[in-house]
Amino acid sequence: MTAPTTTTASGAAPVITGMGIVAPTGIGVDAHWASVLAGKPGIGRIERFDPEGYPVRHAGQVPGFDAQAGVPSRLISQTDHWTHLALAAGQAALEDCGADLARIPEYEMAVVTSSSSGGTEFGQKEMTALYRNDPSWVGAYQSIAWFYAATTGQLSIRHKMRGPCGVLACEQAGGLDAIGQARRLTRKGARLVVTGGTDASLCPYGLTAQLTTGKLSTVADPERAYLPFDAEASGYLPGEGGAILVLESAEAAAERGAGAGYGRVLGYAAGFDPAPESGRPRALRRTAEAALRDAGLGPADIDVVFADAAGLPADDRDEADAIAQVFGPRAVPVTAPKTLTGRLYGGGAPLDVATALLSLRDGVVPATTGTREPAPGLEIDLVTGDAREAALRHALVLARGHGGFTSALVLGR
Repeated sequence: MTAPTTTTASGAAPVITGMGIVAPTGIGVDAHWASVLAGKPGIGRIERFDPEGYPVRHAGQVPGFDAQAGVPSRLISQTDHWTHLALAAGQAALEDCGADLARIPEYEMAVVTSSSSGGTEFGQKEMTALYRNDPSWVGAYQSIAWFYAATTGQLSIRHKMRGPCGVLACEQAGGLDAIGQARRLTRKGARLVVTGGTDASLCPYGLTAQLTTGKLSTVADPERAYLPFDAEASGYLPGEGGAILVLESAEAAAERGAGAGYGRVLGYAAGFDPAPESGRPRALRRTAEAALRDAGLGPADIDVVFADAAGLPADDRDEADAIAQVFGPRAVPVTAPKTLTGRLYGGGAPLDVATALLSLRDGVVPATTGTREPAPGLEIDLVTGDAREAALRHALVLARGHGGFTSALVLGR
């Protein structure tokens, strides 16, 4: 077994010291974790518009979210629901980490988030005004509220973080890419980076765009619609929300007495699938192996894998094969708690990271709710039914995005 490591080329691995969660499983770390452990789904009939005329009518929705309670009033009318969720989660994450931002130089704080579709609901509203009337009916904030970098910009402005800021638009994989970029920034002098992401594309325009991929499940029963690795897998359900995290350099965290926080980001890698007609293997296996090498760990050091869990038979088999090739058949527990939320696109992988950190903290692997009968021939130890207690030190989080994006992140307790 490879000796665990918490060092990188430029010193100790950065620490995740704060988390803010706005998810279909609940608002706040405790509410989300309680729902995950109980296997309580956050999926229901879409409420933000009438979905009756659409083949997909269920999704994961954040329960009881009140923008007025967590977002400055002037920003509510200037930004999309997706940004409202991130602003609330960002505030919660910063409060959770306990850092005094006034004591940190503003150019040593940064923001890097993931975004999949940007402000679709805001954009639809303004475009409807244009089509029904004329250009004078379109508000000035349309120019920024729909933009995929809007959340990063608003978080940066609100918290006076003027270091290098950015956004990764790699669909589901982008959440891990954002955290990987945040880690790079801590190596280059950033003391604190707000990272992660949210998504919110539950509007007619947003849902129609998602349907064009052919990957959404049209099964009417929401409890049987999203079943990754199951013999009846038929696609996935969409969702809104995600998680915003605070990543600090090890030196900065130690200096202010933050301790080990929730955990450390030990390794990261990204890849891209070759063209389907090329005959070359997809990128997930080599991306996972690269992330382990980056962490200085071997397969035996990983105690749990949080799967991407596309819910599509071919993609599930590709992922199961990659995991079995890296770790050996049924050699490591695999879980996909995102069946409780649906796939959250830009917010999905950050939420998986938050859940993985809580798993490491409490020594428990949550179950993959819904999946009952794994598809034949999948050589993975998929945790179903009840959560599983285990001694956990390291977790591997996998994510894939529409179009070929692939990412892997290694976390340490």
